[in-house]
Amino acid sequence: MAMDKFEVVHDAPMLVGEAATWHEVESALYWVDINGHTVNRVHPASGKYSYWKMGSEPSALAIDGDNNLVVSTRTGLICLNTTSGKETPIADAPYDTSIVRFNDGRVDPAGRFWIGTMYEPRDKPAAEMYVLEQGQLRRAWSGGMTNSNGLAWSLDGRTMFHADTTTHRIDCYDYDPATGVHSNGRTIKTFSTDKSAPDYGGRPDGATVDSEGAYWVAMFEGGRVLRMSPSGEILREILLPVRCPTSVAFGGSDLRTLYITSASHGRSAEELAQYPLSGKLLAIRVDVAGREEPEYLHHR
Repeated sequence: MAMDKFEVVHDAPMLVGEAATWHEVESALYWVDINGHTVNRVHPASGKYSYWKMGSEPSALAIDGDNNLVVSTRTGLICLNTTSGKETPIADAPYDTSIVRFNDGRVDPAGRFWIGTMYEPRDKPAAEMYVLEQGQLRRAWSGGMTNSNGLAWSLDGRTMFHADTTTHRIDCYDYDPATGVHSNGRTIKTFSTDKSAPDYGGRPDGATVDSEGAYWVAMFEGGRVLRMSPSGEILREILLPVRCPTSVAFGGSDLRTLYITSASHGRSAEELAQYPLSGKLLAIRVDVAGREEPEYLHHR
């Protein structure tokens, strides 16, 4: 099968690129390197690149109404002013940072920043989900997952999507944007966990939703991005020149450029030789537009 045409947007490889986030006002793409402890920005039109070093692993980003970033790190949530570089603490990590860290996050339609955790021992489903709402961090649920990922919302905000990377599972919930309450969880797709199988296609990582309501998900170790219906039907498969894509975001003036982060950390020499673009930020033009992501709201 022929591979689609990709552009390398930022040529320096990340260890674990994640949290691709398009900043509409700046016409820039932000992302993090978790293991490299950096928040990164590139303006695709000019190629200008900037980065900010974090004190612990950053994992998820939200743009607030003042065009600052809210960054989840292992040790807590901070506000990063990308003009001055000033960091302002928002909330300390509400877990044991020796075995848990924040992972994937996304802003809901009402301006709440949802951030799940990764339980690093991976010997039980002990990850948790937190919500930052108007400056206050609360726990939304605990357990039932080990590596929280794939957060996204339907176009009407009434469905919340979520993946547990460890179990290769994508779930969805009924969602009330007015209250932030989720209910009626059900699994819409479970991928094979047999990594030795010839048709092994990876496990779900970061995700987003397009302007037609389809769910796009990076399949870590699968070398592909999938476009899925809200019920879990695979609508399109994009084969990638990297084996470990980690997150996806729509950007560009028409929101028809799909940006894809990837990982190089911990991969074998053979894999890195086969996939020399591992860890780099890629882009591909797609037929369907994304939609502008909501901002984190300090107050309503």
